[in-house]
Amino acid sequence: MTTALSATGLGKQYGRRWALADCTVDVPEGRVVGLVGPNGAGKTTLLNLAVGMVRPTTGTIEVLGHAPSDRAEQLGRVGFVAQDTPAYSGLSIADHLHLGRWLNPRWDDDLAKRRIDQLGLDPSQRAGKLSGGQRAQLALTMAIAKRPELLVLDEPVASLDPLARREFLQLLMEAIAEDNLSIILSSHLVGDLERVCDYLIVLASSRVQVAGDVEELLSTHRRLIGPRRDPRSLPTDQQVIEEDHTDVQSTFVVRCDGPIHDPAWTVEQLNLEDLVLAYMGRARHGEDANHQRLSVLG
Repeated sequence: MTTALSATGLGKQYGRRWALADCTVDVPEGRVVGLVGPNGAGKTTLLNLAVGMVRPTTGTIEVLGHAPSDRAEQLGRVGFVAQDTPAYSGLSIADHLHLGRWLNPRWDDDLAKRRIDQLGLDPSQRAGKLSGGQRAQLALTMAIAKRPELLVLDEPVASLDPLARREFLQLLMEAIAEDNLSIILSSHLVGDLERVCDYLIVLASSRVQVAGDVEELLSTHRRLIGPRRDPRSLPTDQQVIEEDHTDVQSTFVVRCDGPIHDPAWTVEQLNLEDLVLAYMGRARHGEDANHQRLSVLG
């Protein structure tokens, strides 16, 4: 399997705080990867490491087979749209396209102009006068017109209204259809990821909790509802991801490869949001348990 991004034991420390720890993950090429997790999980740190904006404290990372760097050749292979979709407020849209043409050897000027025209934007308008959705579309156009092999998007729609978010994702889906891009899209909005992503990474508590093909992950996870039961009594091939109990009932989210034969269980399929929340909840409970142990030791 060729990889768009490969990390082994990757970590980034700021002072005494680890923003990312022991991250090991392989992102296959040609996939649309959804990167999801709570605030402070390390998503932006991972993406900044991928595009070479920061250097790791521990471990290694490769992007498209090479270490991230500021070399023009490597930078030209990766398109990046940061969370605040930055643009130069004093420059016009046309100025931005001229700058992109000057900075990027594989720049596709026809593509950039066509997308600006499709969006109904006036090339003479200054970026500082654009709406949030229009700035996001300009930033995406700039990233795509580089003709990158990997497109990295750090929550580009987080501050957009629903209509602007839909328009942004529509343009992104058109780019996916036209070009053989690998894409890593970070977002809190699981519904948006479900529309465009076929590979999932859940990052929580600064660590990768699960990663894999979306269809495969959904097919191997189930919710079990039935009489109260100790999780240790479940078959060994059923990995408990999340559990909840009342006096008489237990609910488990489990990962297993085969069918559930126990007739005592009501078995439910999970959607992508259920899956993400289960892994985020497991990470949170593990973190809370660690805090409790530290408090006792202290």
